[in-house]
Amino acid sequence: MAGKRMLVTGASGMVGRHVVRRAVKDGYQIRAAVQPGSDTSPLEGFGCEIVECDLTNAPTVPPLVTDMDIVVHTAGKVGDWGAFEEYKAINQDAVETLLAAVQKRGGPLDRFVHISSLGVYRWGDHYGEDETVPPDFVGYDGYTTTKAQSELICKKYYEQHDLPIVVIRPGFMYGDGDRHVLPRVIETLRNGRMMMIGDGRKVLDNLYVGNLADAIMLAIENPVAVGQTYNIRDERLVDRNEYIGSVCEALGTKMPPRIPYWLAKRAIKPLAVVAKAIGKTTPPIVTKPRFKFMALNLEYSIDKAKRELGYIGRVDFQQGLPIALKPYVAR
Repeated sequence: MAGKRMLVTGASGMVGRHVVRRAVKDGYQIRAAVQPGSDTSPLEGFGCEIVECDLTNAPTVPPLVTDMDIVVHTAGKVGDWGAFEEYKAINQDAVETLLAAVQKRGGPLDRFVHISSLGVYRWGDHYGEDETVPPDFVGYDGYTTTKAQSELICKKYYEQHDLPIVVIRPGFMYGDGDRHVLPRVIETLRNGRMMMIGDGRKVLDNLYVGNLADAIMLAIENPVAVGQTYNIRDERLVDRNEYIGSVCEALGTKMPPRIPYWLAKRAIKPLAVVAKAIGKTTPPIVTKPRFKFMALNLEYSIDKAKRELGYIGRVDFQQGLPIALKPYVAR
């Protein structure tokens, strides 16, 4: 599909900028949609058209999709604390707005790739679940609930309007441009608030952002992907000892202290109740999403993506992590 015109939403974010770079390299013409006031320096030098647009403002969305052959929707609100309405506006309502604009514009569309999350699965340990396991549409926080609901919206537009939609579910990402996961890990390590939970041997669904960009391009270029959903993670998963230990080694800090698994899990609910009662704008030290990140076994099958798309997680954690940590190690 080289030479085709591609819209990338959330183009200044970690995922968006990697998709833009990869797509430009592959010969696509890019329209990069960014939030008003975003730092667009990561997109400079790639020859793409940069357009400011608030996806929650429906009247401004239709011009974005005009004459586009492909849409890659990476924009979204992430985090583990905050008003549900804020997550719904961008992770759910904006998806419907964007798909409605594509459907109403007329003309063919080659592909619409929607970036969801492995967080749509139920909260708990996972040992190889694949895409046949249904998401938890109720969710356990604003992010996971709205991401799961966005998949229902995609399904509706695929079934009712025959739009060529592909849903990609990435794991916990790391890489150049990360503004959420690793920065928070580093901050809590440096301020002494990081705690290891349990023995640290359960695996994380780690995903280097470059591997995700590979998967997205495969979903665009492979006709079998239309109407499908794919779990995407690194080929090799790492446990928390390796993940946190590698970050500590790079930063020159000690491993954080450990607390019992049962104690951290038992503390989640009362801490959340107290935090909400007093109107805290920042999350307590342990939340369901944070416990999940630090303690639950998060192994999801990527056999479908490997079999149907030819996906290969080319970059290993130990290769990708130094790239992600470069801005912090250099300080």
